[in-house]
Amino acid sequence: MRLNPSVIIDIQGGGSSAGIMAARSDTADIGMSSRELAEEESDLWYVEIAKDGLAVIVHPSNPIGNLTLEQVCKIYTGEVTNWSELGGSDSKIHVIAREDGSGTRSAFESLVMDTSEITPKAMVQDSNGAVRQLVEDDAAAIGFISLGLVNDSVKALELDGVPATRENIENGTYGLSRPFLFISHAEPKGEAKEFIDFTLSVEGQKLLAAEGLIPVGEGETK
Repeated sequence: MRLNPSVIIDIQGGGSSAGIMAARSDTADIGMSSRELAEEESDLWYVEIAKDGLAVIVHPSNPIGNLTLEQVCKIYTGEVTNWSELGGSDSKIHVIAREDGSGTRSAFESLVMDTSEITPKAMVQDSNGAVRQLVEDDAAAIGFISLGLVNDSVKALELDGVPATRENIENGTYGLSRPFLFISHAEPKGEAKEFIDFTLSVEGQKLLAAEGLIPVGEGETK
């Protein structure tokens, strides 16, 4: 906006599926997604603008500091229901998840759940911020959010002994990572293309890094 004050950018939320649908229907010049495109969406044009990690979070007072991916999966299927089963206190685990259609949930299901389903007893929230707030307020809660949104109010667990850090995502040792995509019905032109080009520029990538995302340089278009 500082460089192009005459350009108006209208941003709407709704999750990755909504962003993909908006791109397909041309109701948005650029759709956004935090998951890979499905096979039936592969006809759309897209470019990866950054990478992000998923953090599994608990309350800072929770003595648990590390879980295996298998243990996280069992918590989210409802097979493990008490923190004492994992070496923690004798308290019921309060499971918090994102809503269907969320890119965060889709990535979590793909990377952690495989073919298993998240328990219907999970408390479903419609934003990463809402998940973080519930975990911050509940010593028995567990949730998953974007790594870039982790702050001192919650604790990101190590997974299989690997800390959830940007460095570990970049070197491939931390397994929960996902792409951030810009999507369009066809190859963008005009101001939409200029905006995407800026996002992929050195300055644009620095802005994304400042928000906790992992730059990808010029990205890969499809």
